[in-house]
Amino acid sequence: MTIRLGVIGLSPGNGHPYSWSAIFNGYNPLAMEDCGFPVIPRYLEKQKFPQDAIQAAKVTHIWTQDPVLSEKVAQASLIPHIVTNYTDLIGRVDAVLLARDDAEHHLEYASPFLQSGLPIFIDKPLALTVADAQKLLSLQQYPGQLFSCSALRYAPELQLSEDDRKNLGDIRYIHATVPKDWSKYAIHIIDPVLNILADKGSFSTSRIIRSPHITSLQALHDSGALVVFNAMGDTPVPIEIQLAGSKGCVKLQFKDTFTAFRNSLTDFVAGISEHCEKTCSDQLLRAIYLLEAGVNQ
Repeated sequence: MTIRLGVIGLSPGNGHPYSWSAIFNGYNPLAMEDCGFPVIPRYLEKQKFPQDAIQAAKVTHIWTQDPVLSEKVAQASLIPHIVTNYTDLIGRVDAVLLARDDAEHHLEYASPFLQSGLPIFIDKPLALTVADAQKLLSLQQYPGQLFSCSALRYAPELQLSEDDRKNLGDIRYIHATVPKDWSKYAIHIIDPVLNILADKGSFSTSRIIRSPHITSLQALHDSGALVVFNAMGDTPVPIEIQLAGSKGCVKLQFKDTFTAFRNSLTDFVAGISEHCEKTCSDQLLRAIYLLEAGVNQ
């Protein structure tokens, strides 16, 4: 049975309602050119639809704060139904994609779905503080109902191969860099780094340094690795993770947006089908702990 998804959007500067929906449904190339996010049609046109779409689910309903926006996304991403209130999705879909990255509104939008038992994918970042993340997690009706991450956690090019790990030896230093602001974009390097460290251990003695354009967080991991996370503001840099170990160095650079999105959305849908937890609470809270350290220090 095909899983019915409802998508909630849009927040300023975030095109995920377009791109996530297209990854399930396919898209209208002419309408997508007018989505306001030029990068989206460029990476979608490199794929083959319907072959590259996620087959197990379809986005069937959409709500945004503006009916005109809803219609625009629906036309571009082939979504058949528009609802007038986001809670109208309850009873009409099997799961929800909360595709807004304004974390301050996540509790408001997610609460009705969590309380009703619907699985929900909450766009990055889940929250800006551990306390707010715990509020969301406390509303879960069962483990794994809430799924949240940066899709870059699922990017193959930001994962260490067996050969990489052999060449590195014991990881002693990680330097991760992302463009744009800390609050919305640091999670794009936090999640992949936690994945590299296998989500084990905690961070301590965090230290924040700010310049007019850059936020840098230094943190010591239980393994002994010193990790530096940099959000570079308007400085044009690639998303990159450099690692130094007891045997050598490895550099990883993010390149493939479509695959990262597709892999994360596929895992969310798999969790629904398999009735299993794909992102555990400890994993989510570890990431938000680091994010909060950069926001508040």
